[in-house]
Amino acid sequence: MTTPPPPPLLVVAHGSRDRRHAATVSALAARARALAPGRRVAVGYLDFDAPSVDRALTELYATGARRVVAVPLLLARAFHAKADIPAVLRASAARLPGLTIRRADVLGPDPLLLAALERRLAQAGVGRADRAETGVVLASAGSSDPEAIAVFATAAREWRRAAGWCAVRPAFASGSRPTTADAVRALRADGVRRVAVASCVIAPGRLPDRILAGAREAGADAVAAPLGAAPELAELLWRRYAPAGGAELATAGRAPSYGTYL
Repeated sequence: MTTPPPPPLLVVAHGSRDRRHAATVSALAARARALAPGRRVAVGYLDFDAPSVDRALTELYATGARRVVAVPLLLARAFHAKADIPAVLRASAARLPGLTIRRADVLGPDPLLLAALERRLAQAGVGRADRAETGVVLASAGSSDPEAIAVFATAAREWRRAAGWCAVRPAFASGSRPTTADAVRALRADGVRRVAVASCVIAPGRLPDRILAGAREAGADAVAAPLGAAPELAELLWRRYAPAGGAELATAGRAPSYGTYL
């Protein structure tokens, strides 16, 4: 009996009017392909960019794919992970006969994300020797979803404990407070000598630009670039892909579960 080929990996990205977003996602997908030669990696967008998720699935289906693993390019489980992506996947599965879509977990939280953030901070001039006197602002895009906000608050506490920063505070570019500028000023008020901002976002765009502006406004000493096509993110895509066989099918009439988040 012939063993069927492994299902393609579909990276489900949000999309943006900022062209840097799609360029970053394409570079990340290319890095993921390089990690798994022979595996198919496609990209679909929820909005703004092309191809749409439905179009990407249609193209995979046209080439014979009947099983696909969709990995959300999201750092926390908020509205897009809970509502938008499941709805899009169910609609495509209902339209394409015999197509099975398995939805993987979002990328965060995960130690690999912290490793990527630390590498970006090092590139911004914040080294290991600076930790004892450096406070870090963990700045994310933000959300109105309490679960997503709690994830970043917990990540900030764990990062401080594991890495030895003198303080780590979460901040958000939208949907919640504190803002990046608020968090930088709060650390200064607490007597922190040096403040660095870690941009916990994947691609450049409006909200990452807001993080940068807030950091500069409040006088942060260093600002790390977005994660971009980080090797850690490429590895995370495959880590989420691997156990997706245990997820519920994203087929019509069956709402997929969200699995276990590490």
